[in-house]
Parts: sequence; C-alpha cells; structure tokens
Amino acid sequence: QQHLAESGGGSVQSGGSLKLSCTTSGYIDSNYCMGWFRQSLGTEREAVASVSSGGGISYYADSVKGRFTISRDDAKNSAYLQMDNLKPEDTALYYCAAADLCSESSYRTRWYDYWGRAQYYNFWGQGTQVTVSS
Repeated sequence: QQHLAESGGGSVQSGGSLKLSCTTSGYIDSNYCMGWFRQSLGTEREAVASVSSGGGISYYADSVKGRFTISRDDAKNSAYLQMDNLKPEDTALYYCAAADLCSESSYRTRWYDYWGRAQYYNFWGQGTQVTVSS
C-alpha cells in the first residue's frame, strides 16, 4: 500500500516557482516528521527540508535556504514544499518521506540530528520530477 503520493512537479524556467504536495494516507498522522528529498541522475539522494511533528520546527539544506519553504496541514493529511527562485541545479526527482520515529520524544527533541538522513524515514513516495531550465 502506498502511503505517500507526491504531485506538483513540472518544468519551469530559472527563477520560477513550483509547489509540491504530498498526500498521506490516514496511517501517517501528525506524530510523524515529514521530509523532502531529491535525487538527480548519477547523484545520491539528498535531504532538502523537513518539518517536525506538529509543524513547529523546520530544517533546510543550505542550498535551498531562503528559497524553499516546507509546511504541513495535518487536517488535510498533506505536506508541501514551496519552491521559489528555482535554479537549474534544483532539477531532480523529488521525494516525500515520513518518519514515525518522531513519535518518540528521544528522536523528536533531537530531530535536528536526524532529519537529513534517509535511513530515519520509513515511508517514501514514488517521486515527482522537477526540471528547471536556464
């Protein structure tokens, strides 16, 4: 069963914007931390952003700080990634991920140590392609 589904990818010119959406199944609730990762051809999957359970704290890769914004709406079973001022180097397949470790206080209070590592997420979507042309 697929618990996460991404949408909103597409092709834009440099400087443009896109908003990615991640719809979760009811199995994934507000106790999960949510994250976005990306992977381009020939590279490893890299963390882009994460938002804590409850949505109070967000984390970003240095390469997207000030341009991307992660958010969540648990009432709609959704997480989002607003991407502004896109650059060609943002071209990648973008994945939504969920981590149930955040239901444990030992991980939730130290999520700043774990958010960027894929092994701490146990649910993944199939990805949505983002292509930015110069």
